[in-house]
Amino acid sequence: MDVLPQASSVTPVVGRDAELDRLSGVLERARGGEARAVLVAGDAGVGKTRVLNEISARAEADGTTVVTGHCVDLGDVGLPYLPFTEVLRVLAADERFAAALAAHPVVERLLGAGTDAVRDVDGRLRLFEGVAGLLAAAAEVAPLLLVLEDLHWADQSSRDLLRFLLGRGVLRHRLAVLASYRADDLHRRHPLRPLLAELVRLPAVERLELRPLGDSDVARLVRALEHRPLPDATVRRIVERAEGNAFYAEELLAATDTESGGVPGGLADVLLIRFEQLSDIAQQVLRTASVAGRRVEHEVLREAVGLPEEELESALREAMGRQLLVAGDDDTYSFRHALAREAVYADLLPGERARLHGAFARLLTGHGRTAERAAERAHHYRESHDLAEALAASLEAAEHAQRVGAPAEEQRHLEAALDLWPAVDPAARPSGGGVDRVTLTLRASAAAAHAGELHRAVSLSRSALAELGQDAGPELAARVRYTLAGNLLNVDSLTAAFAYSSEALGMIPEDPPSRTWVWAAATHVMAARHVGENETALRVARRALRVAERLRVTDAQADLLISLAVSDIGGRRGPEGRERLLKARELARSSGNAPVELRALFNLAMGCYESGALAECVPWLTEGLDRARRAGLLSSSYPLEMRYLRLVVLHVLGRWDECVRAAAADAEVLPAAGGHTVGPALYVALARGDLTAADRARSLLEGPFDWMATLVAGIVLTEAAGLRRDPEDAVRWMRSTVTTLTDEAGTRPDVTVRLATLALSAVADATAGLRSAGDEAGARRWTDVATELVELARATAAHGANGTPQGPEGQAWLARAEAEWIRAVSGPDAAAWAQVVTAFGYGDVYERARCRLRYAEALVAAGRREEAVAEARAVRETADDLGALPLREQVDALVRRGRLADTPGSGDRAGVLTAREQEVLRLLALGRSNRRIGEELFISGKTASVHVSNILAKLGASSRGEAVAVAYREGLIAPEPSTSG
Repeated sequence: MDVLPQASSVTPVVGRDAELDRLSGVLERARGGEARAVLVAGDAGVGKTRVLNEISARAEADGTTVVTGHCVDLGDVGLPYLPFTEVLRVLAADERFAAALAAHPVVERLLGAGTDAVRDVDGRLRLFEGVAGLLAAAAEVAPLLLVLEDLHWADQSSRDLLRFLLGRGVLRHRLAVLASYRADDLHRRHPLRPLLAELVRLPAVERLELRPLGDSDVARLVRALEHRPLPDATVRRIVERAEGNAFYAEELLAATDTESGGVPGGLADVLLIRFEQLSDIAQQVLRTASVAGRRVEHEVLREAVGLPEEELESALREAMGRQLLVAGDDDTYSFRHALAREAVYADLLPGERARLHGAFARLLTGHGRTAERAAERAHHYRESHDLAEALAASLEAAEHAQRVGAPAEEQRHLEAALDLWPAVDPAARPSGGGVDRVTLTLRASAAAAHAGELHRAVSLSRSALAELGQDAGPELAARVRYTLAGNLLNVDSLTAAFAYSSEALGMIPEDPPSRTWVWAAATHVMAARHVGENETALRVARRALRVAERLRVTDAQADLLISLAVSDIGGRRGPEGRERLLKARELARSSGNAPVELRALFNLAMGCYESGALAECVPWLTEGLDRARRAGLLSSSYPLEMRYLRLVVLHVLGRWDECVRAAAADAEVLPAAGGHTVGPALYVALARGDLTAADRARSLLEGPFDWMATLVAGIVLTEAAGLRRDPEDAVRWMRSTVTTLTDEAGTRPDVTVRLATLALSAVADATAGLRSAGDEAGARRWTDVATELVELARATAAHGANGTPQGPEGQAWLARAEAEWIRAVSGPDAAAWAQVVTAFGYGDVYERARCRLRYAEALVAAGRREEAVAEARAVRETADDLGALPLREQVDALVRRGRLADTPGSGDRAGVLTAREQEVLRLLALGRSNRRIGEELFISGKTASVHVSNILAKLGASSRGEAVAVAYREGLIAPEPSTSG
C-alpha cells in the first residue's frame, strides 16, 4: 500500500501563548528531574488536542520522548487500561527501552503476552508497580512525556492506575504527564470528578483550564486559516457564532465555502458541512470509519467499506485534504476531532449503523480473536444485534478484565452478559467451564464488591439465589447463600445476613473438609457476632480455624483469626487479640486477599483507639488507607470506617484544622460517603460556634438509612440542643438516635454512652437554672430524666464488645455522665469532676477542657478559688488553641462571675488585682475618666487615680489604653453589650 501523506494544512495555535509557556516550563523542570503532571481541562473543541500536539512537538525537538494514549467511548463498558496499553506498545517498539521492559515483565499482561491472571488485588498491585517501574526506567533512558487524551472516557482501571502513578512517586523521575478531559462532559456524578479532586491536591499535580478564546483571537485564527481575503462581516459572523471555540470557528469557516455562502443554524449542520462537500465515495468511507470508533486500521477499513484499493486511497486523500481525517504512523486513520466523528455517526440510518457494526465485529474476529479486543467486538456485536456473539465476546472481555485486574470493567461485562443471556437461544450460549446464569451472577457480585459497589453486590447475589434451581448442588447453594450473607453484612442488614449464613452452614457437612464449608463458617462467625450470638461465633470460629489450617486456606485463616480477636475475651484491645490481628494481617497479605487484610488493619487501629493509644492508631490507619488506595477499594466498607476513624483521631487530638481539611478532601473524593467523611468536621464546626452545623447534620438523615450518617447527626443535634439550652430537644434526639441504631438483637450502640451524657449535660443545665430561680419543683421534674439517662450510660458502658466494659473513651464519658447526674440532682461536685478530668486524660483535648471548666465551677462553689483560677486558665488556653469560641465565652463568664482574677498567688499577672481594682478596670475599659470612675464607685477622683496607677503597674502597661488591651487579651474583662443589644 502506498503511504498517504498527512494533511498539509495544520490549524495554527492562536491565543494560547501563556498556556504553552506554562507547559514548556513543566517540561523544562521535568527534564531536570522535577517532574510534574498537568490536568488540561476544556470544553469540546476548545483546542486541547492542538495545544497538546504543539507542546509534544516542542518536547520532541528538545530530545524528549513523547508517548500518547487515548481513551475511547464504548458506552457503559470499557477497554481496561486502553490508554496505557497504547503507551506500552509504543515503548515496546522502541529498542532503547528493551532493557526497561525486560526488567518489568509483569506489564506484558497489558500487551497480551502474559499468561497468568490477575485474580487478586496483589496481582493488580504488582501490575501497577510494574507500569510505574517501567515508566521510571524509561525516563532514565530519555526524558519522557506521557500524554493521555480524553480522560472523560477512561475506564475505571485506567483511572485507578493513573491515581497510583501520580500518587506513588513516579513523578520523581524525568517524567511529565499531561492529561486532557472535556470539562463540559463532567456531570455531577461523572466517575472522573472524584479522581480529579483527589489528584489536584497532590503537590506535583496542577490543573490548566483552556478557556474559550477571545474574540480577537478567534478573528486572528479565522484569517490565518483562510488564505483568501475575507469580508469583515463574515469574520464577525463567525466570531459571534463560534463563542471562543476554535473547532467551531474552523467549521464555520468551512461552511462559508458553500454555494449559498450562509452559515447553517444548528451545530450538527456546522459539523457536517465539510462532510457534505465530499464525493459520495469519500462520504461512504467516512461513515464506515465513524462506526469503527476512535481510529481504524487501513486493512480493516478497506475490508469494511468494500472498495478497491485505488478508490479507497482517493477517498482517503479527499477526506484528509478536507481536514476530516488524519493518518497515524501505525497505518491507521482517525477523525481529526471527536466532535466530527460523533456528528457523522449520528447521521447514520439505523439499519446502516447496525450493518456496519456487524461488519466490523466480523472483521475483528477474523483478524485474530485477541482477548484485548474482546470488549470492542462485544460492542460491535451488540450494536449489530448479533446477541449470541455479543454474549460470547462479553464473557471473553470479562475474563480479560479479570486477568489484567480491572474489577469494575469485569462487573460491567458480566452484567452485559447477564442481560444478553435470556435473549440468546440456549443452544447458542457458551457451554462448559461452569458457565451458567447463577455462576455468572455470583462472579458479577464478587466483581461489584471488589469495586466497592456494595449495594449492587447485594442485589446481584439475591438474583443468584433467585436463579437457583431445585437441582442445584449443595456446594453451589451454600456458596450463593454465604456470599449473600457477606454482602448483607457490608450494608448492615444483620438479621438477614445471619439467617442466610445459618442456611449456608447447614447445607454442607463439616466432614469431609472443604473450602466451601470453611468460608461458610467464616461468614457465619461474622454474622453471629453482629447479632449478639457471641458464643456461637467463638465455637464455630475455633472449629473452622482448625479446618482452614489443615486445608491451608490462608485467607480464611486470617478472616477467622480476626473474628476470634474481636470476639474472644480481651477483644482487640488485649495483647492476645493484637497478636491474632498481626498474624491475620500477614496471612491475608501473603494470600493476596486485600479485603481481609483491610479488615485486619481496621481492627488493629480500633484496638489502639479503644485502649486510648491514639498515637499508635494513626500508622495503622495510614497503612490501611494506602493499601485500599492501591487496591482500588477506597469505597468499600473498611476503608470508609478507617477514613472516619482517622478524622475522629484528628479531632480528639485537637488537630482541628487538619481534621477539617482532611474531611473536605475526603468529601470531594467520596461525595456519597456521608457521615464517614463529614462527621468530625461537623463536631469541629459546632464547637467553634457554627450552629449551621445542626442543619447540615439534619440533612444527613435525608434519603435511605445510613448507619454512620445517623450516628453523626445524632451527636451533632443532641449537642446543638444542649448549646441552645433546650433539654427536651436534646433528650428527644438522643432517644431517637439510640433507638434507630439499636440492632435487631436489641444491642445498643457504644455511642449511647456519649449521647446520654450530652443529653444529661443539657438536663443538668436546666436544673441548675431552675434551682437558681427558686423553682425546686421544676428542677425535681428533670431529676427523674437525669436518673434514666445515667442508668442508660452505665448499662451501655458496662457491656461493650464481647460483654466486657468499654475502653478508656467509654469510661471517660461514663464518668462525665455520673458527674452531670450529680450536678442535676444535688449540684456540682468537685471530686466527681476531678475524676472526669483524669478520665479524659487519655487524649481527648476538647472534652478534657470542657470538663475542666465544670471542675472549675465546682471548685468555685466549694470555695477553692486558687485551684479554680488554674483550671480556668488551662481551659482558656485550650479554647484559644482550638478556636472553640463558645468554650472561651463560658470560661470568661466564669472568671467574671467567680471574680477569679483577684485570687492572690495564682501566678497570673491579674491574680493580684483586688476586687475594687477589677471594678475600676471594667469602667476604665468603658472609657471613663478618673472623676467619672469615682462618681460611679462612690469614691474620690484621687482614689480612683491611685487604683488606675496600681492597675497599670500590675498589668505592666504604660498607658490606660494598653492596660485595657492587656485586660481583654488576658480575659480579665469582656466586651460590654451595646445599648442596641
